[in-house]
Amino acid sequence: MTILGMRNPVLPLVAVCAAWGVFWGSWSALLPAVKEQLGTSAAGLGLALAATPVGAIPAMALAGRLARGRERGALMLCTALFALSVLAVGRVATPAQLALALLAVGATSGALDVALNMATGRAERESGRRLFQPVHAAFPVAVIAAAPATGLARDLGAGTAAVLVTAAVIVLGAAATVLALPMGRGLPPAGGDGHRRRWTAAIVLGLLAAGVLAVENAVEQWSVLLLETHQGASPLLASAAPAAYMAALTAGRLVVHALPRLSDRTLYLVAGAGGGGGIALAGLAGTPLLSLAGFALTGLALGPVVPAMLSRAAAADPTGALVSALSAISYTGFVVSPLLVAVLAAWLGLPAALAALGLLAVPLVVTAVSRRALPE
Repeated sequence: MTILGMRNPVLPLVAVCAAWGVFWGSWSALLPAVKEQLGTSAAGLGLALAATPVGAIPAMALAGRLARGRERGALMLCTALFALSVLAVGRVATPAQLALALLAVGATSGALDVALNMATGRAERESGRRLFQPVHAAFPVAVIAAAPATGLARDLGAGTAAVLVTAAVIVLGAAATVLALPMGRGLPPAGGDGHRRRWTAAIVLGLLAAGVLAVENAVEQWSVLLLETHQGASPLLASAAPAAYMAALTAGRLVVHALPRLSDRTLYLVAGAGGGGGIALAGLAGTPLLSLAGFALTGLALGPVVPAMLSRAAAADPTGALVSALSAISYTGFVVSPLLVAVLAAWLGLPAALAALGLLAVPLVVTAVSRRALPE
């Protein structure tokens, strides 16, 4: 039996993930306008932006506890609160106000991240369908579409407040679709694994995922600068770097979804070798086109890894605790990535710094070839 007669749980989950990506894609394209409107320096804007992960980390831990057994309601609430925090950003007038608003955005976005993963995990178990790869594929697609759409809106005269209101309305609409998510009630019985064993799995998988997300954040933050500053690419060509990564990341997730018999070990081996080699090629290539190919290879290889880990965690622990812990631990990759690349760039230069991030993919290869490395 299904709730509201809806047989396919993927649609509301994809809607939420896509709406989440719409905001972040729009936000990246709005940053120059926000900086100008607030009259702040790049350093001042960067300080305000740092509030986002500060708000996210504690919220992720709290959301994981509150969402267990209430995944659908938690996802709807977190999505709605995220929309309200987006509206608040559109009303800021000073860098200090922006920091406070982004603290709320970070908290609600982090909570949404955990709630979405826990809801997807429960939907996988109850429906018997593989959902993580297509659900997570919606985010980069939305980012790719929202960023240029926001740029076009700005060219047509739309202000930041209007763009943010539009994004908030889209997020609220996605929250409403969660009502149609078929899902049982109450907390499922715990699996046979003990508490210590589950946390060991969460730490191992979380650290592997953190390395993947650190590379992803580095591509998003530094790839345009690499092509434009170090390889002489035009702004238009340089801007294709994160899009190439995101498009390939989406393709990788959909390909793995179409290959249900692909083992975790094979996936980790391909991800480690292809992702590490891809980011090294992107950093050290002498031409923009080769770097673009490297970024695309990185996204194609690494894209399916985190959704596959989350699916594994959801199957291993019906309570959702493992999914919640994995989500929170892996997020540290986003937090440490900017500082890590900055330190490496000061020491080695940006091209070599990005290439050095290929070392973060080595643990995936080690995990793939080690008999006891994959947690059961």
